[in-house]
Amino acid sequence: MYADPRRRPVTFSAGDRVYLKVSPWKGVIRIGKCGKLAQRFIGLFSINEILNDQTVVLDLLPELAGIHNTFNMCYLRKCKVDDVTQLVPLKDLKVDLNKKLVEEPIRIVDQKVTRLRKKRIPMVLIEWKHNLGYNLTWET
Repeated sequence: MYADPRRRPVTFSAGDRVYLKVSPWKGVIRIGKCGKLAQRFIGLFSINEILNDQTVVLDLLPELAGIHNTFNMCYLRKCKVDDVTQLVPLKDLKVDLNKKLVEEPIRIVDQKVTRLRKKRIPMVLIEWKHNLGYNLTWET
């Protein structure tokens, strides 16, 4: 009655790359920060085997050796990047002293002037280096 009528079932196949949801593990394992800023998904992991329509076996890293490798599909999110080379390499990222990501601009794509009643605000569209998906932002 309250379910989304346009919901599509998520299907996985062996070899797909997925992210693993870690928020229910708050009492068991803490990955990274705790509280509001904790990671919700970690990964990318590949699916080794599909046991039934709701259970899969993942190929986990050696750091997660204490965790069983069988998961329900509700804890997985499909990776939307088809090509692995499009993923951001972690060694190229720069972090400042406050542990914030330092993003580097590549080029200015476009310029425009936004008009208000008595003001004109110049805006610039910038392409950023390591921001996949939404790499264009308007800056004033």
